[in-house]
Amino acid sequence: MNDIIWGKNSVNEALKGKRVLELYTYDKYYLDIAKREGIPYKEANKATLDKMVKGNHQGVAAKIFAYEPYALDEIIKKDNGLIIMLDGLEDPRNLGAIIRTADCVGADGIIYRKDRSVHVTPTVAKVASGALEYVKCAEVTNLVDTLKRLKEDGYWVVGTDASAKVDYTDIKYDMNVVIIIGSEGKGISRLVLKECDHIVKMPLLGHVNSLNASVAAGVMLYEVIRSRGK
Repeated sequence: MNDIIWGKNSVNEALKGKRVLELYTYDKYYLDIAKREGIPYKEANKATLDKMVKGNHQGVAAKIFAYEPYALDEIIKKDNGLIIMLDGLEDPRNLGAIIRTADCVGADGIIYRKDRSVHVTPTVAKVASGALEYVKCAEVTNLVDTLKRLKEDGYWVVGTDASAKVDYTDIKYDMNVVIIIGSEGKGISRLVLKECDHIVKMPLLGHVNSLNASVAAGVMLYEVIRSRGK
């Protein structure tokens, strides 16, 4: 099945990646690209695009090849690896935001479960704002088995939990590392938490007891970068 994406950043990156099957737009810039590159297109006015997509299309949408997940082996590195594992994340906007941050910090990839978890969708692509073209997402059947495999490949596993005694800044991240982000409502599951080499907390000084999943991911990923001196 092919997907419809929208918004200039998402469409621009899909064009760079040669993944556009058809363009829908009233913008002369994209009409000219379609004619020059030989991409099938339909002139669609604002009202048509408003009906076609849910969100700010910025005058352009595109049908693209459906996203194909990567294999786990494609995101494993020997040195300074950085992988994000999502444990039961459900909100596509959170996944999109995490993908965007993952690209910004140069992460090697994102892992999530095939079932009972959010997957790449047009909404994810829109929120990722083009970063989906550069971040490798891998679907796995079992997170615990995957973590055991990653440990065999030299990765250390770091999870977050509000009850942890270690602050997230107390860890040195100069090793192959997997950062685990839990679900929006339940956090990291018990079995996955048992596989963590380090469990850390982020200070919560207000009245709520947790950070948004994508915000927590951003804090952790930039701490990895800071710790590595980049």
